[in-house]
Amino acid sequence: MPKKLASAAPELPPKIRRALELVYGVEGVVAAQVWHLPGRIAVGVRAGGATLSSSLLWQVESAVAGLREPGETWDFGILESVLEAVNSESAPADKAARLISPR
Repeated sequence: MPKKLASAAPELPPKIRRALELVYGVEGVVAAQVWHLPGRIAVGVRAGGATLSSSLLWQVESAVAGLREPGETWDFGILESVLEAVNSESAPADKAARLISPR
C-alpha cells in the first residue's frame, strides 16, 4: 500500500474551512482569504466581473453570519491585487495582497 504524502500546508480548522466554503459560495467571489486570530476573524474577497464591492461584502457577511460566536469580532474587506498594491503610493511591494476596508 502506498504511503500517504504529507501535505505542504497544515489542515485548516473546521470553522475557517467552512467560512471559506461559504464565502466561495457567494456569486461574484473569485478569490478569498480568511485570517484567524484569538477572538477575531478577518475575511478578504476579490470580486469578479461587474460585481459591486459593497454589495459583495454584504452578501459575504450574510453568508458567514451563522458561524459567528458571542464576543467574536469579524472584519470584511476587499483584497487588492499585487499590481494594484504596487501602483498605490502607500502599498508595500512585498505583499501579495492586502485587505482594503470600504468602511
